Amino acid sequence: MASMKEIAKHCNVSIATVSKALNGYSDIGEDTKSNILKTASEMGYLPNSSARALKTKRTYNLGVLFVDEALSGLTHDYFNHVLESFKNTAESRGYDITFTSGNVSGRRMSYLEHCWYRGVDGVVITCVDFYAEEVQEMIRSDIPLVTIDHICDGRIAVVSNNILGIEELVSYVIGRGHRKIAYIHGDDTSVTRNRLGSFYRTLQRFHVEIPDEYVCQALYRDADLAAEKTGQLLDLPDPPTCILYPDDYAAMGGVNEIRERGFRIPEDISIAGYDGINIARILEPKLTTICQDTKALGRIAAEQLIELIEHPRTTIIDKYTVDGTLFKGASVRDLRI
Repeated sequence: MASMKEIAKHCNVSIATVSKALNGYSDIGEDTKSNILKTASEMGYLPNSSARALKTKRTYNLGVLFVDEALSGLTHDYFNHVLESFKNTAESRGYDITFTSGNVSGRRMSYLEHCWYRGVDGVVITCVDFYAEEVQEMIRSDIPLVTIDHICDGRIAVVSNNILGIEELVSYVIGRGHRKIAYIHGDDTSVTRNRLGSFYRTLQRFHVEIPDEYVCQALYRDADLAAEKTGQLLDLPDPPTCILYPDDYAAMGGVNEIRERGFRIPEDISIAGYDGINIARILEPKLTTICQDTKALGRIAAEQLIELIEHPRTTIIDKYTVDGTLFKGASVRDLRI
């Protein structure tokens, strides 16, 4: 691995000039800086993280608070893509990531204490109970912070456009002639509340009325509970012609229940999911769903967190909304035919 002295010799500049180029100072020429950075890359230069931290007062380490109650961890088929994009963007900007669990060598710390212990420059929070006291402690702290799919006062938030997503999905289902539409929604979160409000509002816009029993609560990514709720809907005296699920994974539970009863999708009952995970594309028939832009969610979260860390005075605290796209699939029958 090359040293700054070797880079300086190769570029015929002083070590101080090399240091300024590598640390982003603006008092050297752009051509000189570009040449030094190119040479450093070609020679395999890597800065010493401890030395860099002393100079910049930053560790170039970002914390990730991700607590998946379903215990799927990084196999989570939605958030793993969001976090992969976050990681790739952070690394391209010279940052590493550390997962904040609150456990260090068997010792239990609060999430905030763990961040202090690891010396992270900032934290992204996603897939947690945002109302838990430990999480609220983080949100109230001085640490630079960005949330994904949840809005907190005074914090940058990157959120999926759940209102528009459900509006497009329900409009599509209604456009195919369905009026008896059931919705198995997720547990009570800000995401669920936005989706549920959009569901009712879209029905109202099309003058579609449904009985209360068509709407029931399950949990996100709980295929067994989704199957149970599907059975209850199918047992109604006047069952729905289409069932919407909180996510694509939960929809798999509905598929199993429907097929165990000898029904066909979409000939006998139509279904739709949400998220656009890979399995939706290979299921037969392909699942109608909203594909969330996980790359954009992760990328924007990383960019805004780094901007907040590096330029705290000029970074605007705002909400960034990311639209999804409707994947029509083949699981919603056209009743107009």
